[in-house]
Amino acid sequence: MKNYHKYHQDILNQKLENYQNIIQCSFEFFPPKNLIAEKRLWSSVNEISSLKPNFFSVTYGANSGERNKTHHFVKKINQITGVITAPHLTCIDTTSNQLRKIAKNYWDDGIKHIVALRGDTLNKNYQHKMYALDLVVLLKKIADFDISVAAYPELHPESKNIQSEIFYLKNKIDAGASRAITQFFFEIESYLRFRDACVKNGIQVDIIPGILPISNFQQIKRFSSITNVHIPKWIFKMFDGSENNLMTQKIIGSSIAIDIVKNLCHEGVKNFHFYTLNQSDMAYSICHILGLK
Repeated sequence: MKNYHKYHQDILNQKLENYQNIIQCSFEFFPPKNLIAEKRLWSSVNEISSLKPNFFSVTYGANSGERNKTHHFVKKINQITGVITAPHLTCIDTTSNQLRKIAKNYWDDGIKHIVALRGDTLNKNYQHKMYALDLVVLLKKIADFDISVAAYPELHPESKNIQSEIFYLKNKIDAGASRAITQFFFEIESYLRFRDACVKNGIQVDIIPGILPISNFQQIKRFSSITNVHIPKWIFKMFDGSENNLMTQKIIGSSIAIDIVKNLCHEGVKNFHFYTLNQSDMAYSICHILGLK
């Protein structure tokens, strides 16, 4: 068991109840870039698979080499763990014919759950020819894929308002998506308002909260500035003075993630999606303490 889990479980247990048989979780990984990173990935996958997750997802890179890695690791993770493993699939810089071929290969390999995304680019002048909605429609024409899509409680950086955000999400659900996984967030009310708006607009599928445990606050601040995620002032205060102590940051980050899960569980949320960054210690410890063993 990880040192982090071994030495700090007692501290975290002071805040916890047992949520076994109440919550279920899924976990996101990304394709490793080298052998050292691959070893870390497999260590994380093996540890987290013991939690009996709903599914794993594997992100999709912006170039063909990374995309091929996604296919490779999705197949291998599924074969080794037996856990449903869903590749992310984006439609940036890819033709419809290419997407059909990729999707058919997944289906033929027994991979029948896909996370369908438009994808992002650093090129501000890029003209998108396809969107996530188009990808959902394309996938459903090929086979009866189980499709997850993205949702943004605090709005996608390109969204104009909550009405447009709900409109685009509803279109994806109506086209055949089975669930939505949210961008990570730290303000519970943002998620609850978004979920309520989805229900009011006839969106009946599960809106799964994306949980990103904070292991490095400087890193999270960078992520948040890119993704339009608001970090409340109270979180800044909690991490004040911890800049040179990553273990302290992990303890604080775990406490915050646990509180988010607990509070959302009390609001009726049962499924959670953890962004692991290919590191299992925090996600495993949080879920283990919450009763997923």
